[in-house]
Amino acid sequence: MSEYNHYTVMKNEAVDALECKNGFIYVDCTLGGGGHSELILQRISPDGKLISFDVDEDAIEASSKRLANYKNLTIVKNSYTNIKQVLKKLNIPKITGGVLFDLGASYNQLTKQERGFSFTKEAPLDMRFDKDADFTAYDVVNNYSEDDLVKIFSEYGEERFSKRIAKKIIETRKLKKINTTTELSDLIIDCTPNIKSRVHPATRVFQAIRIEVNQELKNVKNTLNDVLDLLDFGAIISVLSFHSLEDRIVKQIFKYNSTKCHCDKTQMICHCPPPILELINKKPIIASEQEIRENPPSRSAKLRVARCIRK
Repeated sequence: MSEYNHYTVMKNEAVDALECKNGFIYVDCTLGGGGHSELILQRISPDGKLISFDVDEDAIEASSKRLANYKNLTIVKNSYTNIKQVLKKLNIPKITGGVLFDLGASYNQLTKQERGFSFTKEAPLDMRFDKDADFTAYDVVNNYSEDDLVKIFSEYGEERFSKRIAKKIIETRKLKKINTTTELSDLIIDCTPNIKSRVHPATRVFQAIRIEVNQELKNVKNTLNDVLDLLDFGAIISVLSFHSLEDRIVKQIFKYNSTKCHCDKTQMICHCPPPILELINKKPIIASEQEIRENPPSRSAKLRVARCIRK
């Protein structure tokens, strides 16, 4: 296997937030290059336990080698969306220490040519985190209706020229299927105004397609709600997100579950159950200036942390 390149964003901040303790159970929902998992393992050894999830075979292979000496690690090739079922099979009723989410794509996925995430490298339209999945970017680009393309480009990419790009895709694929990343990128460049910007014209559309292929926002929302049922009293949830759509979901779920009352203002008596979470940081933690210099993509990272207070 070729070298697995991955920069662990906000490694110390994300793991520090978990307040790791020896003997407790922790979950890393995205193993990736193993940076977060390794630091957690160092802090919870010898008696703590870590379960790390990933669907990416490259990540699992690389991290399995990196973390081979840790006997208290269980690596699961599965999506974190199945966390309830997996922990049940492992006879783990509660996450006693904490859980870490590192959302989005890894550097290795985004830059590895054959994965089809990059608009600067010729590759088949793929963009799957899980290479065993059947649904790819090709299916979105070549099979979605014009209205559906406009919807995902607008909502997931916040692309201002969504209608123009979707119309061009429909026109193009009537003559010939769009097969590669560069074909799609060139199409976007050709049909949008030449605006001076540091952001490549295809950036937002590629982000939107990636989110759709992997159902990222739906998965985040559903899994965060599932995890709340798994947290033991005092356990911490640490979530690292990389774009505003993800961060908004995390913020809303944290806010709702840390609020004491959801009653209508006209209601005289509150019957709401006690809040589940206590916010540890009301505003997101961001990467240090030094880290942003070392790894510019870190500038978009936001870390939100909460503690379970339900007994």
